[in-house]
Amino acid sequence: MKNVASQFACLWVIVTMVAPVAVRADERLPVHVTPKVQKSVQKGLDWLAKHQGQDGNFPGFQDGNAYPCAMTGLAGMAFLAHGDTPSRGPYADNIHKILSYGIQSQTASGLITSNMEFQSRSMYGHGFLLLVLASAYGMETDQKVRDSLKKTIANGVNLTAQGQSQFGGWTYTPGGGDEGSVTITQMQALRAAQNAGFTVPKGTIEAALKYLELCRAPEGGIIYSYQSGGPACLAISCGALASMYNAGEYESKMSDACLAYVWKEFEKHKNQWSKNAGHDYYAHLYAAQCFYQAGDRYWNDYFPAARDQLIAQQNADGSWNGDGIGPIYGTSIALIILQLPYKFLPVYQR
Repeated sequence: MKNVASQFACLWVIVTMVAPVAVRADERLPVHVTPKVQKSVQKGLDWLAKHQGQDGNFPGFQDGNAYPCAMTGLAGMAFLAHGDTPSRGPYADNIHKILSYGIQSQTASGLITSNMEFQSRSMYGHGFLLLVLASAYGMETDQKVRDSLKKTIANGVNLTAQGQSQFGGWTYTPGGGDEGSVTITQMQALRAAQNAGFTVPKGTIEAALKYLELCRAPEGGIIYSYQSGGPACLAISCGALASMYNAGEYESKMSDACLAYVWKEFEKHKNQWSKNAGHDYYAHLYAAQCFYQAGDRYWNDYFPAARDQLIAQQNADGSWNGDGIGPIYGTSIALIILQLPYKFLPVYQR
């Protein structure tokens, strides 16, 4: 009996060590996720999958044409948030195409971009595609693809580090200056790369946090850019707070003040999707991450209303029109938010 008990104990340790942190989205319903959410997510993912091009991007719409790398990166995070991998799940082929597109879009400098984005807003696409490549890296089982991903991610991380401004932020092109929205994309991409085992050049994250500190407004939020001045911007503050959490700043004075500011602004328009500050889908993308990581007090108050409002805004074909930018953007963001409770993406978790 003693040997049997010992064997059982060893088996239990092994099982608990290899057991996945989360189960597939269709096997368990987390708190606040309902069958209605499942149906909405399914329609949205099917719509995205249907409109993906053979190259892996989404060329059939204004946002997909204008920002192919950025939109492809966002769509990739929506598919990964469902629990699929490049080799498993109903959207495995879609993810595989997105990874291939990201690998093939890298230039000799390490910048991941397209011809459309190269001259103006290349760092957006670089950040979002680097985020999805790094998030999927540990899931890739094909050694040849994994080797290509490793090279692409490592070169992309170095490009981001080299493109940082003297103040610690980033802007639309490498080394061109700094502003909040691009700084946010780079910080999240770097965190995902760290999670995947890649080394971020020393001092890069610290300098980025100092940049956000420079951009603090008296009311606790974050302004658009250091050199622009002005009042706090709610959308940028949401993204900046998510980036602070990504950097491990869960309880610093800066993150606490920023959370207080964001929460106050959301409470002003409680149970309303629009916060009268513009860029609503963008703001909710990052606010949802922040409230989820900040704990049940915030998440339980925020998500049920946001969930219902998102589902009500879904088009009959399964898509969302987000912020007037386009359906790839809106659909991807809506799907990321609705699937946060499944905990499939470490970069969005505490």
